[in-house]
Amino acid sequence: MKIKKENYKKIDLFSCIKTLNISDKDSKYFIDSLELNDSLDKKTYKKVKKKIDRLKREPIQYVLGYINFYGYTYKVNKHTLIPRFETEELVENTLKLIKEHLNEKIKILDIGTGSGCIGITLKKELPKANVTISDISKKALKVAKENSKDINIRIVRGNLLNPFLNKDRFNVIISNPPYISYSEKIDDLVYHNEPHIALYARKNGLYYYEKILKDIKQILEKDFIIAFETGMTQKKGVIKLINKYLSNVDIICKKDLQKRDRMIFIKSR
Repeated sequence: MKIKKENYKKIDLFSCIKTLNISDKDSKYFIDSLELNDSLDKKTYKKVKKKIDRLKREPIQYVLGYINFYGYTYKVNKHTLIPRFETEELVENTLKLIKEHLNEKIKILDIGTGSGCIGITLKKELPKANVTISDISKKALKVAKENSKDINIRIVRGNLLNPFLNKDRFNVIISNPPYISYSEKIDDLVYHNEPHIALYARKNGLYYYEKILKDIKQILEKDFIIAFETGMTQKKGVIKLINKYLSNVDIICKKDLQKRDRMIFIKSR
């Protein structure tokens, strides 16, 4: 698109964005998110055009620098996984189970928190809860710290359960761990932008579920809920691991809104 005037309308930006391989919905979301007026001066237009050019190679969430998750706004960048709709469903179902089986004065641990959206959302929805979020990535935790600056939450750097063994116990342990097999083909935009440490796992994607479940009894309170997001083909594999390491529990499997197996919950009896 050529710049011919000092004023540029949204429709011109929309036409420019439409040359990219993103949906009408994302195009409109992008323009609305910039909070533009009907016209732009030349300097503002050039700044916006740079963002449009980034959309050719980066996810819209990284270009904008934030995402809306469960009604809240969270910062994201290349060091954090972009939360999906399935993760919102994980939070929604976890909240339901907590309200049905536990009280609000509980201790919650979010393992592999990334941007912090899971643990921070649970804290916002359950203000009486004591919430800890953890991750092995220092850069991801920097983002999580920014996202949690207005609430009282504990942030711990460490690998999976290691920082908590023989120290802490929790009523709720929730995790969206890396679960993509190294042999699985994923979208190029995801592969070239999102952190591989948050995407891939050995043993057909089951590695981190086993690492967590193997020692989890050491940090569970008597009444507990464990919540996992899973890949759509991993239901049987995760259930097998649960039965290997835990007994006398209820296993609840949930499908996402697209009727895919994406969540597994473990509840004390």
